[in-house]
Amino acid sequence: MDKYIDLINQTFDFPTEEFHVENNEMIFNGIPLKEIIQEYGTPLKLTYLPKISSQIQKAKKLFKESMDKLKYQGSYTYAYCTKSSHFSFVLQEALKNNIHIETSSSYDIPIIRALYEKGSLTKDTYIICNGYKRELYRRYITELLNDGFYNCTPILDNLDEIDYYKEHVKQSKVRVGIRVASDEEPKFEFYTSRLGIRYNDVVELYQNKIKDDERFELKMLHYFINSGIKDTSYYWSELSRFVRKYCELKKVCPELDSIDIGGGFPIKTSIQFEYNYRYMIEEILRTIQRICQEEGVPEPNIFTEFGIYTVGESGANIYSILDLKLQNDKELWYMIDGSFITNLPDTWALNQRYILLAINHLNKPYQRTQIGGLTCDSQDYYNSEIHSFQVFLPKISRQEEEPLYIGFFHTGAYQESLSGYGGIKHCLIPAPKHVIIDRDESGDLKTWLFAEEQSSESMMKILGYA
Repeated sequence: MDKYIDLINQTFDFPTEEFHVENNEMIFNGIPLKEIIQEYGTPLKLTYLPKISSQIQKAKKLFKESMDKLKYQGSYTYAYCTKSSHFSFVLQEALKNNIHIETSSSYDIPIIRALYEKGSLTKDTYIICNGYKRELYRRYITELLNDGFYNCTPILDNLDEIDYYKEHVKQSKVRVGIRVASDEEPKFEFYTSRLGIRYNDVVELYQNKIKDDERFELKMLHYFINSGIKDTSYYWSELSRFVRKYCELKKVCPELDSIDIGGGFPIKTSIQFEYNYRYMIEEILRTIQRICQEEGVPEPNIFTEFGIYTVGESGANIYSILDLKLQNDKELWYMIDGSFITNLPDTWALNQRYILLAINHLNKPYQRTQIGGLTCDSQDYYNSEIHSFQVFLPKISRQEEEPLYIGFFHTGAYQESLSGYGGIKHCLIPAPKHVIIDRDESGDLKTWLFAEEQSSESMMKILGYA
């Protein structure tokens, strides 16, 4: 029977930039995963910080090269949307790359304050404030503006939001934006996003509430595509419609000069990943250029908000196989020392698939299996990869001297916030320990433990027993 590593080599163009094998063990971004496991144990969440910076630099480089090639006249600004991962080590790594920030709720603003106090960002940093804003969020935004964060830009999400800033902001010049409500994909149960201002109201909002108030400048038009930036007729249709609205608004609002094309780039969810980032960037720029030329309008500055793209590929979840269970003639289960529902909730809620690889026992034969989590929920399983409708892993027995270790890769976005980091989870399965991996100036790996596995004492306190 073929070995597991033979299956990987036959299925994919392997090794890759991220993955290769040394001494019969899987290596991820130069990280000897087996050594990390031996030091920290499993279950284990890890974050590899250099990947965050490399993703940012890749996008900035591609936009610069594409703009130079097409002689695009506007500028490009990279913003990170904090909702993908709010952890301090993520924000601090991202901000090393001269980027800007997009926020979603009131509690983002104390994070902005903390980063400012540490010198990680300045009052020059763009703070693009998105989302539907309750009173506290609006108050925090107002305080930033009054404290001199002049590039803080509230993106108006409803027709009355501007009234609060008019009443409370004391600065003489305030940048604002308007989010337009994009149409959703045909598969959605509704036609138009609940967020933003409908297209027919955008110009009227500007004329009635912004135009004649000298303290406010409408600088940005914003939209968000939930599906992300994909080469589909839906995406190009929505982008074109949005740029047409920008041109219409620009003709009556001379200070308008920027668009925010919300909805990010995808990340690799399979080793066999095909997405032409350069092509998509050039086509976006060409579309904007073409429409602006047709409308006789200068090309806008472009902002992007990349969240999953920024942080997703930096993360991995590592598990040990605890047991093998043959429940009938066909269904073999590998039981992990964790839970998909609690550790990787997108696999349960969205049927999200990640890169799944064995870390050791690579020279053993492979077999088809299903992977089970520890909760009592029947949905706590993983049984297919994005390139196939099944999972293959090395064939092991209960008598192995060394457990089989498996890794789910590119799990760095959203999973902790969706599963309730540090909170109460299904069947009280604890959050795994979290290890941060970086490189020093000489390129050597350095690791440290960010968080221990969640304790029963912390759960008892949350539940009111202690």
